[in-house]
Amino acid sequence: MAVPQKLPPPPFPPSTAETTTAFSIHGDSSSSSYISDVHPDILKTHILTRLDGPALASVACASTELHSLASQDDLWTIICRSTWPSTDVPRLRQVISTFPHGPRSFFSASFPLLSVDQASATSPVNHDRPSELISAVDIYYRNELIFSRVVETETESGWFRCSPFRIDMLDPKDTCPTPISHPDTQDARRELAEELTLSWILIDAVGRRSMNLSSHKPVSVQRHWLSGEVHARFASILAGEKGSSSEFVQCGILVTCGGGTRGGGMHVREVSLQVEDMDGMFLNGKDSLGILNGSFEGKKGIKGRREEEGRKRYEGFLEMKRERKERKLRTEGTLDTLCVGFGLLVLVCLGFLCLR
Repeated sequence: MAVPQKLPPPPFPPSTAETTTAFSIHGDSSSSSYISDVHPDILKTHILTRLDGPALASVACASTELHSLASQDDLWTIICRSTWPSTDVPRLRQVISTFPHGPRSFFSASFPLLSVDQASATSPVNHDRPSELISAVDIYYRNELIFSRVVETETESGWFRCSPFRIDMLDPKDTCPTPISHPDTQDARRELAEELTLSWILIDAVGRRSMNLSSHKPVSVQRHWLSGEVHARFASILAGEKGSSSEFVQCGILVTCGGGTRGGGMHVREVSLQVEDMDGMFLNGKDSLGILNGSFEGKKGIKGRREEEGRKRYEGFLEMKRERKERKLRTEGTLDTLCVGFGLLVLVCLGFLCLR
């Protein structure tokens, strides 16, 4: 999919939904007019079209009239396409139109950060496992679109179910040029983490469900010591099978940048998604699909800023991995001690029998 040279920045600023119910006319504070006195066409054309998704949803709660205006499909279609340019392709336009409330339902399912909900992972799922997954990915750098692509993944073959789960948005020899300079210092990498944003919407077309697997901003940006490539990692933490190594899993999105001309921007070489358990093992397609299927119906919401919450959950997952590894090492150490002790006991018994 061709990437436009310049698009409006994604509507992620603080919500502008604070609606004034009355405003002055001709500068006279004593003369006021209510929002209901404004013609609906003016409201829709000149006011509502300037709002982002969360703001428009808030406005819809202000009054019956505003709810009717703010619920129109054409407004939400514009918001979806400006937020995620990858959705403006015929295949996704058709899929989004099948959602219960069209683009409004799609936005409400795809915009929030996923909640780590153990209850949703163990509760019965009302949908069959999707036979196909559609990935819509958009990457912004300094509010400018640098990457936009849609990939469809078939999930019913034996190869998919048995192999490690992985979705690649780029072919091995394919690259995408960017204006991102090589971050040679730690400060430059920290700055890149603040200027890079990614959205990875996973869509179940048959079940008419979607969710965003990204942490919005990178949870880590590292430079490979040998190749010089830059690895920006985005992640979401999902709940799996309780009591197992996949009780919580990381949906890790890796963006690899490198190459490019001297003094110019790097090229995006890899954009991939994998599911990793608390033992550091990548899950196969069957197990990953089961967790993703439950997460489609899980709770969604935002506690504070999405990037801060995403990093907090990622750090919590790393801490759980560390604690689990330490417990395994202690258990293995105890077993080793018992085995050595048992072996010595056997040798002593055998020696005693031989001396008799």
